[in-house]
Amino acid sequence: MIRITLPKHLRTLAEVEGEVQLDVPGELTHAALLDALEAKFPVLRGTIRDHTTKQRRPFIRFFACEEDLSNEPTDTLLPADVVSGKEPYMIVGAMAGG
Repeated sequence: MIRITLPKHLRTLAEVEGEVQLDVPGELTHAALLDALEAKFPVLRGTIRDHTTKQRRPFIRFFACEEDLSNEPTDTLLPADVVSGKEPYMIVGAMAGG
């Protein structure tokens, strides 16, 4: 079971409280996780990734195991601690400005 944390505005949109838990079939890559998240919560389609290109939206960041995974290729396997459910996969809304 994969644990995912979402920023408040996406939790509100998806109508969930706290962490989201998903079973993701097959290889656990960034793309597979986001595909499963969007399949379970269709309202999130286009909020995290562009509809067409599937590229991460500006001001959205991905973290896991104290590492910024935002610029990793989408076919990169998730860290073992995320796959085991020990650590969450965090989707974070970044801020701009000072």
